[in-house]
Parts: sequence; structure tokens; C-alpha cells
Amino acid sequence: MSILDRLIKKVDAGNNQHSQAHPVLEVTQMHRRDIRDIMPIEEVVYPKPWTQKVFADEIEMMNRGHRYYVVAHIGRELVGYCGLLFADTDAHVTNIAVHPDWQQRGIATELMLELAWHARQRKCEALTLEVRHTNTAAQELYRRFGFVPAGVRRRYYENTDDAIVMWCQDIQDDAFRDRLRSIEKTRP
Repeated sequence: MSILDRLIKKVDAGNNQHSQAHPVLEVTQMHRRDIRDIMPIEEVVYPKPWTQKVFADEIEMMNRGHRYYVVAHIGRELVGYCGLLFADTDAHVTNIAVHPDWQQRGIATELMLELAWHARQRKCEALTLEVRHTNTAAQELYRRFGFVPAGVRRRYYENTDDAIVMWCQDIQDDAFRDRLRSIEKTRP
């Protein structure tokens, strides 16, 4: 479990105005009880969302050591989540999502930091993922972590959009550790 203190502008649920509050972003392991709060984000972020059953199955796989999923809360509000699938010495980012009201505030960066540190802790050698070719904001985030394009999966998403396959190699090296520490230093 990670508790990440950050200065994040808080959205006032009443009128979507931003206040200068200092909420704490808390990243914790995902549990079945989180699924209800995950689904509204999943349904707004992804054109073909996972079902509650898929999340329940993934949590069961996590309990067996084959996955790693976390959720991000600000106060009592679940604002994002992400996960890893482990295959040999690779860790594959299965998903990363932040509610649109909370995007562009560093939450995805914190979630990626959590995944990257966990993959290192598990002695994985590489991180992999697919990203929609039109999602340039996500691609920029991944490049910041050292991911580079490794290929394209044609018509991967909904059989229409291409996916860019990205890899981040040698995550056990000191250079990757230093990259993560550098990203952490950019926190407000």
C-alpha cells in the first residue's frame, strides 16, 4: 500500500469548481468491494468496458499472484485504477484509467509509479502495454517512463483502431530506478 501526499485541486461535486484544498491521494490494493465504484469510470473511459465479472476474475488472479491491481482514492472518491499481468519476466499493463473529472492532475503518473515500483519489486525485467494510436496524452506519459514503440496491432480496439505496442526494457537497471526517482521529484 502506498500513501501519496500531493497537492491536487479538488473538484467540488456541486458545481465542478476547483478549490485549493490539499487532499491526499491514496493508492491501495484493489478489492472486490471497489468494483462498484470502478464501473462508472470504466464505462466512461473505455468504449468497450470490462464487466464486473472480468474485474472479479482479475482480482481472483491477483489473489493467486498472477496480477496486481490498485485503486486511487481522494477522500472517499475512487478516482482511478490500474493493473499488471505477470508473464515470465514481463509485467504487462492491463489497464490504467482516471475519471475524466480528475485527469491532467498527476493521478495517472502516480498509478504508473506504483506499477513500475511493484514490477521492480517482483524482479520483472520489462514492462509492456498497448495504447490506442490516437491517445497521445497516454503515449506521452508512457514515454516519460521510458516506454518506446515496439510495433502496431492493427484494428486492435473494437476492430477499428490500431494499438501501439510499447515496451520498457531493463527495469531492474539503476537507470530505470533513477528515472522513477526523477519522476517522483517532479511532484508538486
